[in-house]
Amino acid sequence: MRAKIENQVLFLHHEDLPEFKKGGSVVRNSYFWALRSIAGRASRYRDWEYEPEVWLALSRMLLSFAESGYLGYRETMLEFSQSQGQIPDLLRDVSTWE
Repeated sequence: MRAKIENQVLFLHHEDLPEFKKGGSVVRNSYFWALRSIAGRASRYRDWEYEPEVWLALSRMLLSFAESGYLGYRETMLEFSQSQGQIPDLLRDVSTWE
């Protein structure tokens, strides 16, 4: 998932977020609700926002879903652009560069 940090807020690109689908995959729908539940803002067609206070929980959640084997690597990793600078320690285990 494409990610960026601005003013100490992590933004996940809205096109990369999981979609809730009625009658869809239980794992994918659970992933959607888990990510949405800790977001500071989670509007449709907009980037979701995460404050630093939830970065540890987000990191653990992404690792857990990645280890389940049901979701792809790109769905559970945060992808930062090289221009972003240093990746915060709390997010390093679940992050990579684009």
